[in-house]
Amino acid sequence: MDNKTIKIGLIGFGTIGAGVVKIISQSRETLEKRLGASLELTKIADLDITTDRGVAVAPGILTDKADEIFDDPEIDIVVELVGGYEPARTFILKALAAGKHVVTANKALLAKHGDEIFSAVEDKHLNIGFEASVGGAIPIIRSLKEAMVANDIGVIEGIVNGTANYILSKMSDEDCGFEMALKEAQEKGFAEADPTFDIEGMDSAHKIILLARLAFGARIAMEEICIEGISSVTPEDIQCAREFGYRIKLLAVAKFDGQALDVRVHPAMIPASHSMANINGVLNAVRVCDNYMEENILVGHGAGALPTGSAVVGDIVEISRNIISGAKDRLPAQSYQGKHVRKIPLKNIESVESEYFLRFGVLDQPGVLSKISGILGDHSIGIESVIQRGRGPQGKGVPLIIMTHLAVEKNVRDALSEIDHLEVVCQKANFIRVEN
Repeated sequence: MDNKTIKIGLIGFGTIGAGVVKIISQSRETLEKRLGASLELTKIADLDITTDRGVAVAPGILTDKADEIFDDPEIDIVVELVGGYEPARTFILKALAAGKHVVTANKALLAKHGDEIFSAVEDKHLNIGFEASVGGAIPIIRSLKEAMVANDIGVIEGIVNGTANYILSKMSDEDCGFEMALKEAQEKGFAEADPTFDIEGMDSAHKIILLARLAFGARIAMEEICIEGISSVTPEDIQCAREFGYRIKLLAVAKFDGQALDVRVHPAMIPASHSMANINGVLNAVRVCDNYMEENILVGHGAGALPTGSAVVGDIVEISRNIISGAKDRLPAQSYQGKHVRKIPLKNIESVESEYFLRFGVLDQPGVLSKISGILGDHSIGIESVIQRGRGPQGKGVPLIIMTHLAVEKNVRDALSEIDHLEVVCQKANFIRVEN
């Protein structure tokens, strides 16, 4: 048994793929001591097999034909790191059809095609590891599937996109605008040339959908949840949040009350004294609240070749242990047995209750606050505090900031729609939810 070799086929030799190769090569002795077997990279498939990735691979390992991996009967585990929906979906299904276990970091694919892929895993009595798909090096998936298996989870909240978190941290700590913070993130390699998926919340949505599946056994589609990004957050919002004792983060939220799920992604104000508010730069964090441990926060690097590669290798080792021991179906791929993963009613965003930060641009004249507060009161929205600043930019009036008590979102939206039509309002209202 000690001499067994687990053979691996890797598809996708980009940044993370190179990180996986580097970790397996540099940690070979440690891995053998802990696993009791050797890990061998038998084939690496990529369309580009000429560019130097900065890691050495043996001659004959590289190929531009992924089918060489599926057709090799000696390969035990296929690692998919190409990303996106296709051809990644086809690659994973081909690997499973060939009787091979799978490791992937592809959150978008699992969020969209999870039912099909997980069903194939169960039908074939194989393993799929996807720790790297959420939070990079943070072991949140393994924690939900194993360490917290008996816990009745009520809330999962995550700061799960390093690009957005870097931008908001930069805006908060250096009082710069969104565009400047984004430009620096791109220059440092923390943001893509087209950062839309990150800054508009889609990446975070994929991740919270996966976490909700594991925590609640819930089947959720992207189009069913509220997704808002950070591009509308202004330095003034950041400054006012600070004055009220908050920091703004892009938050992915999943809450279950036993009847319905509240799943959403949006900028949120978090009390500055809370640990989650102080997750800065490119760090990620996931907060889990349940009936036994109350609150757990897992923090770590959510991206990068080595942090993400470390999670991929962790999955490879876990699956290798199952292969060596002959264990099958030891752990449900989705945390819940497949027959118990179901559609759970989702709360409409308009039914959500929250406190709200409201920002208006208004004319500098008497009676403005009374008009706005009157409309808020008509919609059952109480005011906790108000800040009225000096004159704003030309044509945008005076900034008026209001923090509300707990209110129903529909009431807030209806009130803001009415307020936006007042003659004293120069700028459409902006609101940010407050997570206390």
